[in-house]
Amino acid sequence: MPISVTTRAARPGSALFASLAVIISLGVCAAVGLSVRADQPPAGALPAGAPDAMTRLTSSPRHGEWVTITQGADTVRAWVVYPERKTKAPVVVVIHEIFGLTNWIRGVADQLAADGFIAIAPDLMTGKISQATPDSAPQLATATIRTLKPEDVQRQISLVGDYGMKLPAAARKYGVVGFCWGGSTVFNHAVAAPGLGASVVYYGTSPATPSLAAIKAPVLGLYGENDARVNATIPAADSAMKALNKTYETKVFAGAGHGFLRQQDGQNGANLSATREAWPMTLAFFRKHLGS
Repeated sequence: MPISVTTRAARPGSALFASLAVIISLGVCAAVGLSVRADQPPAGALPAGAPDAMTRLTSSPRHGEWVTITQGADTVRAWVVYPERKTKAPVVVVIHEIFGLTNWIRGVADQLAADGFIAIAPDLMTGKISQATPDSAPQLATATIRTLKPEDVQRQISLVGDYGMKLPAAARKYGVVGFCWGGSTVFNHAVAAPGLGASVVYYGTSPATPSLAAIKAPVLGLYGENDARVNATIPAADSAMKALNKTYETKVFAGAGHGFLRQQDGQNGANLSATREAWPMTLAFFRKHLGS
C-alpha cells in the first residue's frame, strides 16, 4: 500500500528571540577568543539539555519540517531534519520519551542532522494529544502513552523508517535511537524489524529474553549507574545476546542517573560527563553500521 505524505515547513521562531540568541552567543565567543558561528554549534557538539533545546532549535541553520505520514489506518506526524551535505545520508528515527515528542527530542533530531544524518522524530501519540501537550502538560502525555498498543507502535516506527529511506536525499538504511520509554521501544524494535540497521538504547529496559533470538541488528545500550530499575534488565539480555552471537554493546556511566542526556546539569556533573562520552559513541555506532 502506498505511503501518503503531507509536509509543512517549520514556523520560524521569534525574530527578536533569534537576534538576542545571536548577540549573546557572539559575546560569549568574543570573550573567550573563539570564532564560531552564533547560529550553529561547533563540530563535535552535543545535543542541548532540556532547558536549552528551544534556543538551539530557533537558531539552527538546518532545514526542518513537519510531515504527516499515512498508510492504511496509520497516521503519524513527524519532525524531519536534513543535514547539510552533498551525498545521500543514512536515516535515524528518534523515539521520544514517555513525555512524548517534546522540543528536547526535536533538538536531539537537529543535532543528529548536524552530525550528518536525516533525523525523523515521530509523534507516536498522533491524534491522541495536541502538538503542544508534551511540553505544556507532561502528565497528560505520560498517561496517554501508557494506552498505546506495542504492536501499533512498532508498525508505525517501521512505517516512518520506510518513509525516511525513500526520501530522495536518503541512503537505504535506517537506525533507531530512543530514550527512557523510547529506549525500551527501540530495543523492542530490533526484535520486531528484521530490516533495521542499528539500534541505540538510552536507559531503556531490555525485551523479554526469549524474544532476543529474533534480533538481527546490532544494539548499543547506554545507561546511567544510578538507575537500578533499568539496569537490572541488562545482565539477562547481555548473556542471551552473547549466547546467540548477536551484537549488544553496553556502557554504564559512573554516577549518572536515568535521563542523563536530557538532564545534563544533574548528578553533580556525572550526567554531563556521561553525555560527553555517550553521544560520540552513538555517532560512531551509527556510522559503523549505517554508513557516514
